[in-house]
Amino acid sequence: MKKKILSVLMAGALCTGLLAGCGGGKEASTSSSQAADNAATATDDNTLTVWCWDPAFNINAMNEAAKVYQKDHPDFKLNVVETPWPDLQTKLNTAGVAGDLSTLPDVFLMQDNAFWKNQISFPDVFADLTATKAFDFTQFAPGKLAYSTVNNVNYGVPFDNGTVISAYRTDILEQAGYTVDDLTDIDWDRYIEIGKDVLAKTGKPLLSSMANESDIIMIILQSTGASLFDDKGDPNIVGNETLKKALETYKKLEESGVMVLVNDWDQYITTMNTETVAGTINGCWIMGSIRAAEDQSGKWAVTNLPKLAGVGEQTNYSNNGGSSWAVNAGSKKKDLAVDFLAKTFAGSTDLYDNILPSGALATWLPAGGTAAYSEKVEFFGGQEVYKLLTDFASKTPKNNTGVYYYEARDAVAAAATNIVAGADVDSELKTVQDTVNFAMGK
Repeated sequence: MKKKILSVLMAGALCTGLLAGCGGGKEASTSSSQAADNAATATDDNTLTVWCWDPAFNINAMNEAAKVYQKDHPDFKLNVVETPWPDLQTKLNTAGVAGDLSTLPDVFLMQDNAFWKNQISFPDVFADLTATKAFDFTQFAPGKLAYSTVNNVNYGVPFDNGTVISAYRTDILEQAGYTVDDLTDIDWDRYIEIGKDVLAKTGKPLLSSMANESDIIMIILQSTGASLFDDKGDPNIVGNETLKKALETYKKLEESGVMVLVNDWDQYITTMNTETVAGTINGCWIMGSIRAAEDQSGKWAVTNLPKLAGVGEQTNYSNNGGSSWAVNAGSKKKDLAVDFLAKTFAGSTDLYDNILPSGALATWLPAGGTAAYSEKVEFFGGQEVYKLLTDFASKTPKNNTGVYYYEARDAVAAAATNIVAGADVDSELKTVQDTVNFAMGK
């Protein structure tokens, strides 16, 4: 996720034109500090303590939320403690095992893919937000909401948007006789067909991806509404025809030359910035990395991803990455924390307008209806990119991450490498299932 956060940091350049239109107001009484071992929450009844990472993104969003909340609650204060995700996870583990929630802050940020594992492992840590009746969770994108929903109970307030996009170099497509419309609402077979033609005419693959990573496969899987785990959190791998077809599609992409595999993140970004490839498919946070090549302004366009025909829900929408806010169930200021989140991240279009310049794209659907989200982005050919992404998010199917999601992802990545090298798909799926079962102690 570190590399994804780096991409989001660069996304601030996407919306510099919106800065002048951002809401003003007085400076919020907030503070940011490095994580320390002292008291986790302030004694002042009007002060909330929050743990999160990334000053330019998550911490900035929290401080902007404080400004919004202070308009009606002038005595409110916010203490944001910069806490890298690995440190936050360690502290959460320690508190959960010890059963001492006083060592945790009032509010903390959770990586979406780790939410289920932590809530199921430490159920007493997470406040039941459904029971508060303070939130209208129907106003969040369902695919995003599912990450922090366990057994039909909401334990998180969705934050940043990991909605998947397909981004293409329109000038390269035109050389091969195509437009971005030709790659909109298509399936993977058509994508590969067009990709072969573009490769033959321009020498450019449509896609690059990191070897030994499973992002593309997971993106395909979620687009169908399928998961690596069932509703009970048990592995759903052997006999999962959607996963099998996703792996077969991955192999076709590589064998056809439409997708080129690279060794690391830097090489992946370089393929886009140096015109080695004609596009990419990833979470929308990748736009920051694309935008880093300023000389390519106006030469990119965004659309949805190909669907996997013949299985599942067959949508052109998915998600990759993101995080959500959680409330400490043991906090003495739980009511204040709930009200703060409900009236900001789940209730303020002004907040989302104000943090849009940082690249923070909302999964709270009402935010997509504001003027800021209708701004045309010159870099992407004048498209209303943010409005488009909000629409994509609303159509993304749910995904069951399960407690052992990361272990399963890694096992699938290893299987994909073997399958590309010629291994039998069914045999590899059996190995993945065995690996996950071993991790689960089965």
